[in-house]
Amino acid sequence: MMRTKPPQREQAVAQRHTPAKVLLGSMALVELLSGVTQGYLTPLLPSLGSALHITDAGQTRIYLLSQLAFAVWTPLLAKLGDTYGYRLFLRVSIALVTVGSLLMAAWPSQLTISVGVVLQAAVVGFMPLLIGILRHRAPEHRRSGVGLLVGALTAAVGVGGVISGTLSEHSADLGLWVAVPFAVLAVIAGLLLPDGAPPTGERLPLRAFALLALGLGGVVAALSLGGSWGWTSARTVGSLAGGLLALAAWIAVEARAATPLVNLRMLVDPPVAIVSGVTFCLAFSTIGFFGANAVFLGSSPDKAGFGLAYGPQAIALVALALNVFALGSSLSTSTLLRKLGERRTLALSGIVIAASFLSLLAWHHTAPQYLAAIALLGLGFGGYQASTRALCVECIPEKDTAMAAGINELALSFGAAIGASVVGAIMSAHQTSAGVTLHAYTWLWSVCAGVAVVGAGLGLCYRKREESR
Repeated sequence: MMRTKPPQREQAVAQRHTPAKVLLGSMALVELLSGVTQGYLTPLLPSLGSALHITDAGQTRIYLLSQLAFAVWTPLLAKLGDTYGYRLFLRVSIALVTVGSLLMAAWPSQLTISVGVVLQAAVVGFMPLLIGILRHRAPEHRRSGVGLLVGALTAAVGVGGVISGTLSEHSADLGLWVAVPFAVLAVIAGLLLPDGAPPTGERLPLRAFALLALGLGGVVAALSLGGSWGWTSARTVGSLAGGLLALAAWIAVEARAATPLVNLRMLVDPPVAIVSGVTFCLAFSTIGFFGANAVFLGSSPDKAGFGLAYGPQAIALVALALNVFALGSSLSTSTLLRKLGERRTLALSGIVIAASFLSLLAWHHTAPQYLAAIALLGLGFGGYQASTRALCVECIPEKDTAMAAGINELALSFGAAIGASVVGAIMSAHQTSAGVTLHAYTWLWSVCAGVAVVGAGLGLCYRKREESR
């Protein structure tokens, strides 16, 4: 009796039996590279500027390049993953980050660091592409798996900053090698990962991508550098206006396209829109505040009237501790989603973050008071990062998984950028010859608490599609 080939559906099911530990462990190793890459360079820039003769303006241009690259890589890698395969473009992303990291470490200069940060920005593709693989290969572990990925990411950000900050005290060039061993691990992990859903094979709409990239780039440039350019300067206004015009043109092109880059219906789909709104608000309140947090920790009570007078290494350790608390909350998110439900879990993160800022308003004079609030902030930070990334893809077709996750990543990036801009504007408005006053922190803690409450309220509005019928 001749054996017949199993149906295609049965073949797909048979292919899913990759051990969960191998799958999740490999994914976590990839996200370690993402976290280290995002955390290790910032502590190095001041010492690199001195060693490589990079001016403050040059360091600002490097920061802008990285932000622009984040905005461009996100929709491109997400769409390529949905179209041609998640594993393929995950490996491409890992290769880009590896080349960028090695280039910066082996031949450090202003040029190689500028090119390197653009290549390293491909880490924004890791999370959407990994979620695409996870959703297809191990749907039963999707929520817990996303929690693990977020935990690995946040912990690695803190570890990368501590290691590079410590090494930079001896040699800034030596600190540039921090990402290289993690890149090697990620390359090996990428080879172990199975493929995701079958690629759709749709055509990549280049005109739509060019308009979206120009639009996002213009808006991100204005938000990132508006404070240093001047919010009413020609560069800021021109960049913002040009970006918004390009985005309007992109929407017009997408509305008529047979195969759009982004399904515009997905942007206004209630579950996706609400999760993205929560992400935006809570990224505004947390990531937008991190720079001001470092300033507070480093300020001397004798000179500024506030602060803890911590040095760079102590500040890095506080950031690491925050990320450790974020790791714990991200790993528990799948349990909270199951026991509390989606709405309450989303709202809980916003409430915890708001409580941390309200605590700072009331108690910030001693190290235990301040650090207790920062621990609370870490719990909310990890909770929303894991819950929003898990929920952003639950109500959309599998073929659009990476793009839906990419939209959530863009919401996070824009929330962080606008939050940092608002925080910077508040601090500039309360700047004296002696430095920033405590009134600046009173205002920014209040604003961050208020935006976190808005995020919590949006979380309570979340409904799965079947619930809204």
